Amino acid sequence: MRPVVMAMAVLTAAGMSASVNAQSVVALGHSAPLTGPQAPNGKDNENGARLAIDELNKSGVTVAGQKVTFKLDSEDDQADPKIGVQVAQKLVDSGVIAVLGPYNSGVAIPASRVYNTGGVPMLPVASNPALTKQGFKNIFRIGASDEQLGGTMGQFAAKTLKAKTAAVIDDRTAYGQGVAEQFIKEAKANGIQIVDQQFTNSSATDFLGILTSIKAKNPDVVFFGGYAAQGAPMARQMRARGLRAKLLGGDGICSADMGKVAGDAASIVYCAQGGIALDKTPAGREFLQKYKAAFNTDTQVYAVSYYDGVKLLADAMVKAGTTTDKAKLTAQLAQTNYKGVAGTYSFDENGDLKGAPTTVYVIRNGLPVPYGQ
Repeated sequence: MRPVVMAMAVLTAAGMSASVNAQSVVALGHSAPLTGPQAPNGKDNENGARLAIDELNKSGVTVAGQKVTFKLDSEDDQADPKIGVQVAQKLVDSGVIAVLGPYNSGVAIPASRVYNTGGVPMLPVASNPALTKQGFKNIFRIGASDEQLGGTMGQFAAKTLKAKTAAVIDDRTAYGQGVAEQFIKEAKANGIQIVDQQFTNSSATDFLGILTSIKAKNPDVVFFGGYAAQGAPMARQMRARGLRAKLLGGDGICSADMGKVAGDAASIVYCAQGGIALDKTPAGREFLQKYKAAFNTDTQVYAVSYYDGVKLLADAMVKAGTTTDKAKLTAQLAQTNYKGVAGTYSFDENGDLKGAPTTVYVIRNGLPVPYGQ
């Protein structure tokens, strides 16, 4: 009997050791379009998160006296609300402590209900105001909202471009509609007349019919609520149709992919991103260099937000003293004041980023460059 008892003791000890080791691994979820037209943005977000995780694991993070290792469970939601809900349930069931994303508002809004039920904190950049007006306490938006992005471009059109008239196109997604509505609201408040409003969808690439109608109204600017996959061919077709208007948009078209696909036509594009211009600060320049060295490509839009988001979560875990208690982590996030690369992160009662800065960009040599630089 004695060898059996000893063997059981060894197995029990081994099991306890394995349990301790398992508890030291902190899984973070990530939901984004990793395939399809918006894959460059989804992969960019994932890269930002992975860069932060690599740095945390190399430096060593201790929570409640225990060294932890972070890992990323990255899932492809394909920018599809139904798949996004499935991804959300999968991540909740797998036991992730928090989720970075979703990227798209149309995915984030229905998926947020799953994360809320599971008590999982989520850090999206999805910008539709409706996301944070549901009364959920687990949402912490790490980017600007449509109110800030669309509003910035409405003011820019009036005050900087001196536009008197505008046409608006949106792709009927939660993001596209939301940012377009906020542009219209701010544009009208600044004396701009909306002379035409058109709609498309998130998979369209032919806008000649819409643009022919808009050209007849001769607007000073065209605002597009949507993503680069549609914005880039739209810019080319505006130039081919001989429209004199500038093409304005939010963060969805403010990316290196926009410049790459639109080519020379990208010169008519003005767009807004949340956050400060990274090349204006030492920390921002360092991040851009690290990202390029790690992935051999330039950032798109929100890699730095996801990088900051992971570091923010690690900081909150250390301060909350837990890697497993989601309620404590949520409470800590609600009162956080974390200085990241893109800015300082603190949240209002709805989970929106307080004082989220926005920057207007132009596309130059294929890349977004801060306006006036």
